[in-house]
This record gives sequence, structure tokens and C-alpha cells, in this order.
Amino acid sequence: MTLEEFITAHQDDEIAVLLLSRDRFPEIDMELAVSTIECRRKLRTKVPQWYGVPGMLYPSVLSAQQCSSSETALYKAEVAAEAIGRGRIADLTGGLGVDTWAFSQAASEVLYNEADKALSESAANNFSRLGINNVSVRNTTLGKDNLKEVLGGFCPDLIYLDPARRASDGRKVFLLEQCLPDVLTLAGAILDTCRFLLLKLSPMADITMAVSRLDAVSDGKVRDVHVVASGGECKELLVMMDAMHRGGHVLHVHESGSTLILPPDDGAPLLLPSEDSLESLPGQFLFEPGKALAKAGAFNFPCSVYGMEKLARHTHLFTAKAIPDQLIPFGKCFIIREILPLNKKNIKVLGKRLQRAEVSSRNIRMTSDDLKGRIGILSGGSVHIYGIRIDFGNGRSDNYLLVGERYFSQNS
Repeated sequence: MTLEEFITAHQDDEIAVLLLSRDRFPEIDMELAVSTIECRRKLRTKVPQWYGVPGMLYPSVLSAQQCSSSETALYKAEVAAEAIGRGRIADLTGGLGVDTWAFSQAASEVLYNEADKALSESAANNFSRLGINNVSVRNTTLGKDNLKEVLGGFCPDLIYLDPARRASDGRKVFLLEQCLPDVLTLAGAILDTCRFLLLKLSPMADITMAVSRLDAVSDGKVRDVHVVASGGECKELLVMMDAMHRGGHVLHVHESGSTLILPPDDGAPLLLPSEDSLESLPGQFLFEPGKALAKAGAFNFPCSVYGMEKLARHTHLFTAKAIPDQLIPFGKCFIIREILPLNKKNIKVLGKRLQRAEVSSRNIRMTSDDLKGRIGILSGGSVHIYGIRIDFGNGRSDNYLLVGERYFSQNS
């Protein structure tokens, strides 16, 4: 039985059982077989384009956990293509190879480099299985002084780095200089070698700090920052550096196949409701920004660009008579059904009237769980109850219960 046949025959077996049966299959590399079976399960939805391809090998479960999804990888390929057209890309931290696979569809030639020998060998096999013929594979360790050696005569238009965010003892790290390779040290040499450097950073990274530090070591060459979300979660931060760029960066937010470009100044004007306007809120729309907009710091963006009202300075909920189509992919939309003063009487009224609803508190002295418990309601359904503080334009504030029903547009 070949390794490929064994993986196919045992793809649904318990991993522990397979490991205990290694003596029955001396001809099988059981560690590779088991890691491949585990990775296939993880990649089934993460990179579905790979799942049905026979003969793919995955020597590291951790690499499958950390690799890009096909959705985010293909977005990176779009970003690269916008910069260089069908140019040449060097992916110098190749890992499992998902990003390289995406780059190969947009670039004329791609260099894949990976320090781990087993990963680079499996990548060479997998690219062949996928029918990719414009990728060359190398197995070297990128350091601060050997960039030319790693490139080995390959002349890229763009270099891509996804630094490892784990220390040698396995701890997660977040500072740029703690990642491997250290992009703060390498950025200058890379931008002397080719025009563009595309970096994938942790979604936990502080955007302002990362941009400031990268600008400091490159004389202001950060051109674009992309906040990439998928499935309602912020997955990646991408930083594009351009050797020919000077003077500030553009912030892009990408989610559900849509992209927003945020204005440089998101600070004003802040539009707050009037007390008289509360009566007109039922029937209007409520917009709750998703995590990508929140990560980008676009706290007043719906006001400054779309003229929506913000319910409070620190309650990131917005109202309008209509939700702009451009915003719908980037948050949750509700039709406001009711707004009531937040007090014991109205909490009791909602508890009697509704059987199921989601409950959230925003900027009040009560947690979401506390409010849900006081209402006495089960989770679920299309109704969402917000306990919120509302700031009025006249300087007064008060607490309210807002009842909304989830709205899905035809385009969402």
C-alpha cells in the first residue's frame, strides 16, 4: 500500500488509533500520514480548492493552523497584482504554500522559500499535484545578511513576508522585532532590492504602532494597510511598503468580498441625535460595525462619510433612514422596532413579550450577561436587544433599551 492509498483509506479514522497501529504498517511513514490526515480535515473548509486534489502531503499540523485561508490568500494576490501586474513575486516565508499558490495565479513567476526542509519538500510535491508550473522552490533560512543568497538570482518585483509569530519556546509574540524574520531589520535591504514589500502581520498588532515603526526604518515607505476580515473575524493585517512612496498611508478594510477605502481623517463631524428624534427611530435602521471596521479604528466613519447619526460618543452604533450599500458587508444591520427607557418596568415588559433574542450592553453599567439575565430571555432568533447609553446633541445622556430585528439586504 502506498502512502497516498493509506491516507485515502484511513482519512476518517481516529488519529490516536492510527498512531497505535504503526507497527501494522511498517512501510508507511505514519507521522506524515497522520499529519496529512489531520491537515486535510482543517483545510477542507479553509482551503477547499486543495481538499479534493489527490497526493497532497502536509508534514505539519501547526502550519495548517497558521496558514492563510484561500479567501485571504487570493485577496493578497489581488493586492500584489494591483501593484506589479503580472510581475515576479518572492514568497520568502512559504510555510504550507497557500499564499504562494494564490500568487502563482496572479504573477508570471513565483519563488517559494521555506526554512523547514519537510515543508519545502511537501510544497514542491503539492505544487506539482496542483498543476502549478511557474513556482520554483528553495529551502533556505532568511537572515539579515543573506537576502541575495536566498533570492539566488531571482529578481522579484515584490517580496512577501509572513514572519513567524512564535518564539523558540513556542510562546506567541506580537512585537515586530520578536517575529522571525525580523522585518524591521530586513525592510531596508528588501526595498533596496525590489520596489514592493508586502507584510502579513498578526491581526492583534496595533496598526498605528506597526506603521510608525516600519515608517521609521524605511523613511516613510508604508503606502497601504489592509485590514482583512472573514467570517466576521479580523484575520490579517497586510502592510504594503513601496520604495518610491513618501508621505502617509491609505487604510483599506476588506470583508465578504468587498473593500472600503477609509478617509485619512476619521475624526469629524460626529453627528449625535436630539431627544426629539427618539420618537422617529422605530422604522429606521441600526448599523453595528463589524470587527474589521473596529480594528481599523473607523469609529466615526459612518458619520463623516455617510451622514449617519451615532447614538453616543462611546457607543459604536449608528442610525439612518437607509444603510448605504457600501456599508452592509462590514457589519450587522437591524430595523429598529422599539426604543424604551432602560428601567425595571421595561426590562420586565420585554421579558414577558419576547421568548428569544440576542442581548448586548453598550456603554452602560451592566454587562450583556447581566442584562440578559434580568430580562430572563433565551438566546436565538432575529431580534436583538441593546442596552445602550445615548448621548444627545444638547449634552444630556440617558440609558435606553433598543429592540432591533436583523435585516438582510438582497445584496448581503
